[in-house]
Parts: sequence; C-alpha cells; structure tokens
Amino acid sequence: MPHYAIIMLLAGIGIPILATLNAALGGRLGSPTTAAVVLFVVALASALIVFVATGAQGLSRIAETPKHLLLGGVLIAFYVISITYIAPHFGVGNAVFFVLLGQLISAAAIDHLGLFGAQVTTLSAARIGGIALMATGVWLTQQA
Repeated sequence: MPHYAIIMLLAGIGIPILATLNAALGGRLGSPTTAAVVLFVVALASALIVFVATGAQGLSRIAETPKHLLLGGVLIAFYVISITYIAPHFGVGNAVFFVLLGQLISAAAIDHLGLFGAQVTTLSAARIGGIALMATGVWLTQQA
C-alpha cells in the first residue's frame, strides 16, 4: 500500500506544476483553450503509449458502458481550462488552494454516500475535524 501513497503524492505534486506550465503555455499561445487542447493531445499520446505498452484491453466495451462514467473527461477538461485561465490572474497557490478545498469536500461526500460505487466511509465528527484541519492547513500556506 505505501506505493499507492507515493504515486498519489507524485500526482498531487504534479497538479500545481501542470497549472503553472499550462498557464504559461496559454500565455504564449494567447489562449487558455488552445493550451488545453495541446495538453490533451500530449496526454492522449502519452496514454496511448502506456495503453499499447501494457497491452490494456476493454475499448470494445465502451458502447455498453454507462455514459455517466465518461463525465470524468468533461471534469478534467473543465479543470484544465479553468486552471489555465485562472492561475495567471489569481495565482497558482490560490487556485490550487480552492481546488484542494473542493477535493476535500467532494471526496468526503463521495465516500460518505458511496457515490459512483465508492467504498462507503461514514463522515464522522473526527473525519469532519480532520478535513477542517487539512483545509485550515492549506489556507495557512497561502497567508503572507
């Protein structure tokens, strides 16, 4: 299990880097949307390389997959376009603070309600306190 934590830590480290790089790309290209398209082309190429290299399967089952499961693509596009546009105006730290706050709230709700097939984890007082403590810690990092 520690390797899961390390992978997710690295993914978390990548979020502000992605925001900074894509915001700069959007500035160079003159369009946050163009930067997002370029990012997704590179992401698609990267995913295809991993897909082919690992011999992954399952594309034939896309037609029978519930369509709501594909909304993750819309959500990632919303994130990338919004962070690319907002980070240069609001600051990467401030933008990521609100992203993290949203993630804490959303994750707690998903876990508590077992949404989308997630493992149910009751939202206890201790968990609410922990989320509040995490949110406070992230907020403190943004104070001058």
